[in-house]
Amino acid sequence: MLSKMRKTDFVIVVILLMFMLISYFEIHSATTGKKYDGYDIRMMEYYAVGFVAFIGMTLIDYRIFVKYATYIYLFGIALLILVLFVGSTINNAEGWLKLPGGLSLQPAELFKLMLILSITFVLVKKDKVRLSFWSDVVPLGLMTFVPFAIVMVQNDLGNAMSYIVILIGLLWIGNIKFTHALIGFAIVSLLVSGGIFGYIKYHSQISTYLTDIGRAHWMERIDPWLVPEEATEKAIYHTKNAKLAIASGGMTGEGYMKGTSVQSERVPVVYSDSIFVVVAEEFGFIGSSILLLLYFILIHRMILISLEGHDRAGPYIVVGVISMLLYQIFENIGMFIGIMPLTGITLPFISYGGTSLIINMASIGLINSIRIHQDETNDDLFLLSSSYLLGK
Repeated sequence: MLSKMRKTDFVIVVILLMFMLISYFEIHSATTGKKYDGYDIRMMEYYAVGFVAFIGMTLIDYRIFVKYATYIYLFGIALLILVLFVGSTINNAEGWLKLPGGLSLQPAELFKLMLILSITFVLVKKDKVRLSFWSDVVPLGLMTFVPFAIVMVQNDLGNAMSYIVILIGLLWIGNIKFTHALIGFAIVSLLVSGGIFGYIKYHSQISTYLTDIGRAHWMERIDPWLVPEEATEKAIYHTKNAKLAIASGGMTGEGYMKGTSVQSERVPVVYSDSIFVVVAEEFGFIGSSILLLLYFILIHRMILISLEGHDRAGPYIVVGVISMLLYQIFENIGMFIGIMPLTGITLPFISYGGTSLIINMASIGLINSIRIHQDETNDDLFLLSSSYLLGK
């Protein structure tokens, strides 16, 4: 065990520890003396579990997860379906399973890693052969659409969209034909631009329809982004105050625990989805840039690990995890500066949330496993796999 851990990418470990400190101090600033006082301590407990997940995933050969990816995928789908029947609603998302001890699990978060492993399993079997549209791209699309549809029913747009981003990232590295990629890009561009144009042009009719089907709250997320002049005060409240808080931070910020908007609680869920607002208001452009630089270094280290890989599975997993993290970072920050719609996506490693943090830590542990185990032979993998199955 110790010999394996010596191969760990300790730059990544240092970055994770820095994320932990940033998360603690920013959540502490956002919650001290308020309703959610103590969430900073609870986040450290989640981090403790997260590092256990990181170490556990590091020690297990990543190819074992790829080998049993089909069963992992089916188990994940079963969890998503279970949520439809016994799930709980938190912050308008109907995607939580209550666990003993007052804990909750969000299967939609967990499924992101499961989807990465499942698509990797399919791509590895292609063995460098260019992807065929009907026999490869379409099945992978359907494999992604099923959880996408289930999670959309749970009213979790943020996590549902992450599945699409993961698929696109893995198709790109999975040797998709350039013509297919170009056609896909054109179709997606037309659908997105057409959807935006249609929403703006037929806003009143769409608003009536969404109200009739019980999805009026969708407008509260989209209106501030596309038609702010039509948005209600309730709908625009979150993004308007978030922008004001970010702008007030200026270059160097208002100072730790001195953010006016944060301390006056004008920005909702500031300890979770809106945690970037705390960073920007208290530490300004410089503090925000340092946080983004840490993300950049983390992603750079993961890319280096993928380039060192000697098999197909490792790079696929790395690209899947990078796609997942980049989407979360871009969407979370983008929705508070007005370039993305408001969703319930968290800022990786910083926002309060146990499931999200633990899955992200496990994902980084999986990548560290690639660094540690990539030189082992298939015979080593067989022996390792057998020992786990036999409980040795």
